[in-house]
Amino acid sequence: MTATDVRGPATLTGRGGGAGTRRLGVLLLLLALVAVACLASIAVGTRSIGLGEVWRALLEGDPASEEAVIVRQLRVPRTALGLLVGLALGVSGALMQGHTRNPLGDPGLLGVTAGASLAVVLSIALLGITTPAGYVWFAFLGALAGTVLVYAIGSAGRGGATPVTLALAGAALSALMYALVRAVLVSDQQTLDSFRFWVVGSLAGRNDDVAWQVAPFVAVGLVLALANSPALNLLGLGEDVARGLGQRIWLARLVGLTAITLLCGAATAACGPIAFVGLVVPHAVRALTGPDHRWLVPCSALGGAALLLTADVLGRVVARPAELQVGIVLALVGAPFFIALVRRRKTVAL
Repeated sequence: MTATDVRGPATLTGRGGGAGTRRLGVLLLLLALVAVACLASIAVGTRSIGLGEVWRALLEGDPASEEAVIVRQLRVPRTALGLLVGLALGVSGALMQGHTRNPLGDPGLLGVTAGASLAVVLSIALLGITTPAGYVWFAFLGALAGTVLVYAIGSAGRGGATPVTLALAGAALSALMYALVRAVLVSDQQTLDSFRFWVVGSLAGRNDDVAWQVAPFVAVGLVLALANSPALNLLGLGEDVARGLGQRIWLARLVGLTAITLLCGAATAACGPIAFVGLVVPHAVRALTGPDHRWLVPCSALGGAALLLTADVLGRVVARPAELQVGIVLALVGAPFFIALVRRRKTVAL
């Protein structure tokens, strides 16, 4: 056994005062960034509102005033939804990379995004549903169905479900479902027009009903993700070692996949497919906290929320009086950031 092998378990269990203090500092810093991003999301927009006016609009002002209407009915629900979606995507990305041992793993790898997209297209084309509050449930059910199919296909055979078989099944099934999506879109112009609003990935146009609809799923997914974190630490040592230490591999996989489905399904249903949050954030956080998922999961949640809300604020500022959708901003910012992150020699390995 090498010195690296001896240090590995100690590192994953998070022992050592210096490492714990650093990780706590990272957690508090990310929490502060989320608070600042929330304030900016409420105060900044086509019409900038000072923090004093925001406070009066929330607690003291005339509820019928223009500032109160903007803050209470538009920006607060949008900020709350962005917070939920950012938390969900950050955590689901960390879980996906941990379970698949794939540094390029993101929440869409298990067919969640493709299943939600197909369900939204069918609900628009067959049922005439055109509002986010109307097709959010169809998107969630599609995400759930996509994950179940991927797991069923990936677990077929002697070896059962493994990171490799799940990734391959997810890639194949996603390609099939996206082909069906395109087949519907090219044959129905009205469906294409409605679908484009959802697929770009946006927080705009969603009222507080959407946030309330997805909040229970996000809450349950976050609880399952935190419960799954110690098992991911053991799985990082290898399945044979984890099994020898008493970990039930099938249960850890099931809890993790359930959490990923709930989190990514809810986020995709609410705002459409939003890329790079689940891919970039866990890598950036892992470079600061190390591979211990007990710290990586909550820090990825906060990092995802801060990144998503910041990108949404930037989208409102750079194109005033119009705005860029958050999915576009994240693509423009996330791609070069991820390339720079990958090129770093000290990036923490999975």
